[in-house]
Amino acid sequence: MRGLKKKRRIQIIILAFVAMAVSVGLMGYAFKDGINFFRSPSQVAEEPPQPNEVFRIGGLVAEGTLIRGQGETVSFEVTDGGASIPVTYTGVLPDLFEENQGMVGTGRYVNGVFEASEILAKHDETYMPKEVIDALKEQGTYVEPSGT
Repeated sequence: MRGLKKKRRIQIIILAFVAMAVSVGLMGYAFKDGINFFRSPSQVAEEPPQPNEVFRIGGLVAEGTLIRGQGETVSFEVTDGGASIPVTYTGVLPDLFEENQGMVGTGRYVNGVFEASEILAKHDETYMPKEVIDALKEQGTYVEPSGT
């Protein structure tokens, strides 16, 4: 009787580990295309990612680089003070998007140009994504906003 209980307990433990391993594997498979890594323009310039890799890039929209094309196509450069990366985007830009303002874009880096599928801009006068602030501080170009 005692051996049967021990055998049953071991079977349940093994079954639980197998179920956990399968569930972790399925979650990893589901997330593989949904995880976007953040990179600063300097990181992209140093180690260009593969053209099929989707990631986020953030920094300041470089002054004098915003060019509105035909229709909804826009091109500009994003900089962190150390490097500038050309960006193209087709779509409607956020209302607060402008030069010398923080932005984060999601997309792919193809042939030396970041092709954005989504552009996010600051939502008030002091907001900037944490990753962008960290990248700008690393480059020594971040200026603390004046407090209210």
